[in-house]
Amino acid sequence: MRYMDLLECGRKILYNSEITDYDIDAWYLLEYITNMGRAEYFLKREEDVSDNIEKKYKELISRRAMHIPLQHITGSQEFMGLDFIVSKDVLVPRQDTEALVEYLLPLVFGKKVLDMCTGSGCIAISLMKLGKALACDAVDYSKKALEIAIKNSGINEAGVNFIYSDMFENIRDKYDIIVSNPPYIITSDINSLAPEVRLHEPFMALDGGDDGLSFYRIISSMAAKYLNYGGLVAVEIGYNQGSCVSELFKEYGFSNVAIHKDLSGNNRFVTAWI
Repeated sequence: MRYMDLLECGRKILYNSEITDYDIDAWYLLEYITNMGRAEYFLKREEDVSDNIEKKYKELISRRAMHIPLQHITGSQEFMGLDFIVSKDVLVPRQDTEALVEYLLPLVFGKKVLDMCTGSGCIAISLMKLGKALACDAVDYSKKALEIAIKNSGINEAGVNFIYSDMFENIRDKYDIIVSNPPYIITSDINSLAPEVRLHEPFMALDGGDDGLSFYRIISSMAAKYLNYGGLVAVEIGYNQGSCVSELFKEYGFSNVAIHKDLSGNNRFVTAWI
């Protein structure tokens, strides 16, 4: 079998399995298993594939056809140009979240940051590595998620301090900026999510309670206690949660509350100042 035939085989299997990005994922898995870039592939596409590569590729395609996320198969995901280990214990870092990080990058230099619900650590690590924050504490209630985040901080030489805590329970310091991408999916909506998310990402990182606002209530009601004067809170939101989350922060005395959009034009995060 030639490389071009193997790639087409992968595409067809994923297409028939209703994988949305079947074409892209078939290529990524071929690239992953062969370590070939596009240019090299076009030079070698009519060459025969070794039995070992064919077997390994088809095994990975079979896993993806079962709607296992591509990132769980390869074990990594790029975020803000940095590489992150991912597993079933953390949410896969998403490009949408980069809008929140990009907003904060010019604001965190020399500042002390708290990242609540850190998951893979992608936000905290990006702010430390790229924004040169003075210090960053990152919190999660999942010990398995923290294990992944600690590894990611080490790989990226970010120097983030990780804390096991149920939200603010074990937090003692004050910060200039608090950031969070908390669970915000309405509990009853989780079963309608794509199988890649519903079946393979951690439930506790998705479940935002009966109305999706449980974690925003905690953050908006408690953040002021942990912020220095003039401090900022920035939280990622669902596309339809801008008004509700904004009102929560206004209710607890925050000012200059604003809703920000991502590159797709969807409401993506809310900022509020104390």
